[in-house]
Amino acid sequence: MLFLLTFAVVVVAYANGANANFKGVASLFGSGTTSYRTAVNWAALTTAAGCVAAMFWAESLLKTFSGKGLVAEGLIEQPFFLFVVAATAGVTGLLATRFGFPVSTTHMLTGALLGAGWTAGEVNVAKLWDSFIQPLLLSPVIAVVAGAVMYLVLKTLRLAPDHRTRTLDVMHFLSAGAVCFARGVNDTPKIAALLLSVGWLHGSSGMILIAVAMAVGGLISARQVAETLAHKITDMNPGQGFAANFATALLVTTANVHGLPVSTTHVSVGALLGIGVSTRQAKWRTVIPVLAAWVITLPVSALIAAVFFHLGRQLFP
Repeated sequence: MLFLLTFAVVVVAYANGANANFKGVASLFGSGTTSYRTAVNWAALTTAAGCVAAMFWAESLLKTFSGKGLVAEGLIEQPFFLFVVAATAGVTGLLATRFGFPVSTTHMLTGALLGAGWTAGEVNVAKLWDSFIQPLLLSPVIAVVAGAVMYLVLKTLRLAPDHRTRTLDVMHFLSAGAVCFARGVNDTPKIAALLLSVGWLHGSSGMILIAVAMAVGGLISARQVAETLAHKITDMNPGQGFAANFATALLVTTANVHGLPVSTTHVSVGALLGIGVSTRQAKWRTVIPVLAAWVITLPVSALIAAVFFHLGRQLFP
């Protein structure tokens, strides 16, 4: 069971990298600032750096996603329960990536904890609202506003021109790297929490394994989601792309400092959508299905986890 749990966590990390690594660099590719390959390599490098930093900075998120306080205390010590959560998040993440939907690992893990927790025992609803649902509901709304406001401010200050300049390219790459770094810090402990019962992978070793899997997933399987993020949310020029990245970096970093489990997906897509709304270039035919995918991710993950837990109990009584 510990081997199955470890394998499932690696799958979650791979799916996370494939689905989420490109979120920080989508504006670089979408605005024509750089090529897909350069963008995905920069994402892998800076995300991995964030994964390493998570070993020292992300203790509060590690505690949050261990499930303590959300589900019964005895459950989070059972490798089988954690395997169900990881398997659910892995399957859901791979399916979403295959169809090009940028979804939230936070939603998948939260849904899996809920589904397996309700099937096995009980869930602390108060903890669910305060620590999970509230930040997840607020973050995309704040990101849309922040993206639009940030662009208007930077445009007024002449820091977001419509064309590329050497200074803008440097700031754009740095802001993209900052988003990927912050995402690595934010997402790694969420996944590492699933390895708390695997002795030799507890702590730094587990986070290194997750960092490698996330980097490989982003390098190999990010193309479908990359096209959605870069070209199907909104058209953008280099200045607009930089503004979206700058807003995303500020919001995700702030969430990391306060230990809030926000979704980088919601923040990055929200910021891009904010740009699209302010410039009237938002592509609603794509945006609406993406938003619908966000809504169903949590309940679908909960349902899959409940089914997995029930079937698993029949196989491993």
